[in-house]
Amino acid sequence: MEKANIRNFISEHFKHFNAAALIDAAQAYEDQLAGGNQMMITLAGAMSTAELGKSLAEMIRQDKVQIISCTGANLEEDVMNLVAHSHYKRIPGYRDLSPQEERELLDQGLNRVTDTCIPEEEAFRRLQKHIFEIWKEAEEKGERYFPHEFLFKLLRSGVLEQYYEIDPKNSWMLAAAEKNLPMVVPGWEDSTLGNIFASYCIKGELQASTMKSGIEYMMFLADWYTENTQNKGVGFFQIGGGIAGDFPICVVPMLYQDLEREETPFWSYFCQISDSTTSYGSYSGAVPNEKITWGKLDADTPKFIIESDATIVAPLVFAYLLDW
Repeated sequence: MEKANIRNFISEHFKHFNAAALIDAAQAYEDQLAGGNQMMITLAGAMSTAELGKSLAEMIRQDKVQIISCTGANLEEDVMNLVAHSHYKRIPGYRDLSPQEERELLDQGLNRVTDTCIPEEEAFRRLQKHIFEIWKEAEEKGERYFPHEFLFKLLRSGVLEQYYEIDPKNSWMLAAAEKNLPMVVPGWEDSTLGNIFASYCIKGELQASTMKSGIEYMMFLADWYTENTQNKGVGFFQIGGGIAGDFPICVVPMLYQDLEREETPFWSYFCQISDSTTSYGSYSGAVPNEKITWGKLDADTPKFIIESDATIVAPLVFAYLLDW
């Protein structure tokens, strides 16, 4: 008997509704790569704490994603999971917690993300002293880098290896650092390491200018998109909503409206995994066709929306693409 795998199971059983949208989006993603196009993946929410690295890292290694946009939280939380996994605490009955029980978690140094608590001391503080040294060294040399570049330097230095608590192959940030994968991290300041960096600036121990800014990320993305759409397209695979998706998708209308580069192509593919319902004024719940009016997608761009939990759907799509 032929051994069953996830791809075969999805192909056989995912025939209707959101299941059908999943397989349609996965097949179209595969077609994009087969046609020579590249793909951006955007990570919102707490996908790193949800351990998406178990599949995303292999997507990176197999060149099935060429650029990532993520929140500052997803950037750092993959590394936190790498160095402090055994100290995380799962709370299956999180819906039943009282305010007092939530406070008790805080007093224990446990910061809750839905059903998972991140251990402050082992995760945040374990990184802090090492990343500060890298920030300070750059400043003393008069060098400036993006947030993700500083973390790449930290990972490549090997100083964190003493703390590794998961198989390194399951860290998508390690895979990205090894590939030197292009990244944008809009709103990085809204993260624990961003807050820590700001605290050093307030204390006068670092200069804010040592960290490259969100505007510079947009400038980098404009150059990257222009260069990588000379002959082929770039697709957009959005996990969740928020700034991780809203920031990079705007580079296209910026290029041809604000810079008047009218030859700029639209995104060649769009898929969003979201459980946000369509509602008035909701970016995260907006259907893909609305993006046509904003000059991000064309009328014939392959468009998909999978209305479901991204922690379920994204690993399945990746497993399909990886032929697992």
